[in-house]
Amino acid sequence: MQSKRSLPLIVAATLPLAITIAAGMAQTPAPSKKAAVVDRTLGYNDTPMLPGLPYRVHDIKRPHPRVVTPAAHPGAAPSDATVLFDGSDLSHWTKGKSHLTGMQPFHGTEKPEWKLENGYLEVVPGKGDIATKDAFGDCQLHVEWAVPADAAGVSQGRGNSGIFMMGRYEIEILDSYNNPTYADGEAGAIYGQWPGLVNPSTKPGEWQTFDIVWEAPKYQGDKLVKPAYLTLFMNGVVLHNRKELMSPTKHAGLAVYEAQPAEDVIVLQNHNNKVRFRNIWARRLGTYDEPETPGR
Repeated sequence: MQSKRSLPLIVAATLPLAITIAAGMAQTPAPSKKAAVVDRTLGYNDTPMLPGLPYRVHDIKRPHPRVVTPAAHPGAAPSDATVLFDGSDLSHWTKGKSHLTGMQPFHGTEKPEWKLENGYLEVVPGKGDIATKDAFGDCQLHVEWAVPADAAGVSQGRGNSGIFMMGRYEIEILDSYNNPTYADGEAGAIYGQWPGLVNPSTKPGEWQTFDIVWEAPKYQGDKLVKPAYLTLFMNGVVLHNRKELMSPTKHAGLAVYEAQPAEDVIVLQNHNNKVRFRNIWARRLGTYDEPETPGR
């Protein structure tokens, strides 16, 4: 049996050990709950707001762009395009006229009298302009064209035609391969206003390509609030980079903007030169953040 005298010695000896154990327990943090894993696969809901928009950076609620199937071959029409001419018929066209006639509408009901053969459409001198049945505002337009291999004449008399967006705004078609003319009348020019940045024309007889992004003018009533803009690639080369149009185009003069429909027809000009066309298609441009629809 231990004596009462030895108890203080035992307590004194074990006290440091107890203190050490207690201190160690106090320094050991209590087990914490595991943080929830947030799935960021489809976006975020806690990032900064984008200036002027109702969406955050990588916003999980932002609409996705609709799906468009690209063509299998460069230059062919994507899945959402309106094919205006595929070489087989002129069902999307009527006899037409541009604003230069001073008459509207720019399309009619009569069938075009241009020549259709071998997959292309050819101007027939004296048979007037042609216009699409469909009307377009903001759009992407693809047109392939060629002037005759034996094109004769000089300046504006050689391989002359034009594409009138909305019947009012001409993009010049001309044999501009070693054929001097006024700068704002060359192939790809915004006629009478802006020459192209460069001249990428090829030889007469060779097919050439216009790829156009067109922004239609916008009005509030009769008031112009946004002019027209043109982006144009000719044969894969940039000619116009969102260039502002001063007004509708005309020969040797200036026009003024006047209230017009939000959409109107595309006119191909008959300048009495046997210009050929093929593979024409257009697609209407939507806006950013359009609401999603099922199955698109």
